Amino acid sequence: MSSKIFSAAVVGLDAELVEVEADTSCGQLGSFVIVGLPDAAVSESRERVRGAIKNSGFKFPSRKIIVNLAPADLKKQGPSYDLPIAISILKTTNRLHIAGNLEEMLFIGELALNGRLRPINGTLPIALAARLRGIKTIFVPTGNATEAKLVKELEVVPIADLAELANHLRGGKLIKPIESVDFNFSNVTILSDMSHIKGQEHVKRAMEISAAGAHNMLMSGPPGSGKTLIARTMPSILPDLTMEEALELTKIYSVAGLLPADVPLMASRPFRSPHHTASGVALVGGGTWPKPGEISLAHRGVLFLDEFGEFPRQALENMRQPLEDGLIHISRAAGNLCFPAKFILVAAMNPCPCGFLGDNEKSCACSAAQVINYRKKISGPILDRIDLHIEVPRIKFEKLSSDAPAEESRTIKNRVQTARTAQRKRFENTPFITNSEMSSEAVKQFCRIDGASTNLLRNAVNQMRLSARAYFRILKLARTIADLAEEESILTRHLAEALQYRPKVE
Repeated sequence: MSSKIFSAAVVGLDAELVEVEADTSCGQLGSFVIVGLPDAAVSESRERVRGAIKNSGFKFPSRKIIVNLAPADLKKQGPSYDLPIAISILKTTNRLHIAGNLEEMLFIGELALNGRLRPINGTLPIALAARLRGIKTIFVPTGNATEAKLVKELEVVPIADLAELANHLRGGKLIKPIESVDFNFSNVTILSDMSHIKGQEHVKRAMEISAAGAHNMLMSGPPGSGKTLIARTMPSILPDLTMEEALELTKIYSVAGLLPADVPLMASRPFRSPHHTASGVALVGGGTWPKPGEISLAHRGVLFLDEFGEFPRQALENMRQPLEDGLIHISRAAGNLCFPAKFILVAAMNPCPCGFLGDNEKSCACSAAQVINYRKKISGPILDRIDLHIEVPRIKFEKLSSDAPAEESRTIKNRVQTARTAQRKRFENTPFITNSEMSSEAVKQFCRIDGASTNLLRNAVNQMRLSARAYFRILKLARTIADLAEEESILTRHLAEALQYRPKVE
């Protein structure tokens, strides 16, 4: 006799349903075989399942057991198959009579030897896949229940241990399904406020533009000028997440195993700050079983690269395509996967190895060759993908000691939110959310300029020797500046300000 239980496998950021079939035969007594391309964690579930069944009050069958995970050509990884394997074995050996339609149920969870259920990664993608395949009830570890209930159409049953689940499936003491929870995205704690920054008004203005249109930004200045502090205030002025964006983020963090146990939904935009020794794989993702990297973990948030020039050149070059497309395609022997990577790049660097090139108060000790070699660490194509290039000068004592009130993040955030609302309305029937995501065709449609602005842009392109990519990025930036000014059309002053943030090609 054989049985079939539904579970799921996480593939990238999505999931596919897996049929867990168990069968008994008269082969070698006590043998337990799992087939269907299992990894080591799945193969080791034999001992976890054996111990959990025995310690939950059931007798483990003495006959040969074969468990098949179908489809057989889909690689299975992780311990989430423990629970469906145990249920399948109990049903096959008539130790568990299930009251209900198994075709509408799905089981996931890691078993401890005493039968307790441990949380797993990737619950949200599994719940979304279950809904698409017509599953009505999903049984998950208690620690994953709130995450699974983000898919409100599903009945989510939180399971503490195998014995409790068996009693529920028999129709005995029923477990109450979890209720839906509402989330508030507007009460995020602000750790670094714009009002903490003294002076640097032009840098704050650039940060506001960057946040409003999701434009990339590079700050250059001497040590101690406040670049890192300014970058860390960016989350405080970003608009609140929408539920759609929050679900996107939660899927990424759930699959990566970085979703905190007490946080079922990512309610704030991420701020990722990897060290400059990070490898290319750490930044873009990958591995034997490809997982999201820092650029995907920063999706819909900020990726801050401090000491930009100290990152391995190849690691930065790997970011070319994600900066352009908002996606990262990872090709490995295990398969081809695509992770979202629509982030705001905020980078900070010194102008030279010693950091004092162009400083009015301290002389630069670097030779011309050292300065050239330092700047060569960042390629032209990477710089071309950054919309705002800002010089951050040393702060004067008068500014540092001033008690004059600075504008708070809350005030700036309101303007950013207004600009984002205008963009959502503009892009209502398009795949875009922010101005920086516009394609060249969309730029022609949404970024029309008058004759005077056209002449200004023509002269700038010729004199500054700008690329075609820079041309379109300037128009996108001007569109964001106009949105912050709540203007329907891009005016000459908006375009002129956008041009100020673009460095001349040397």
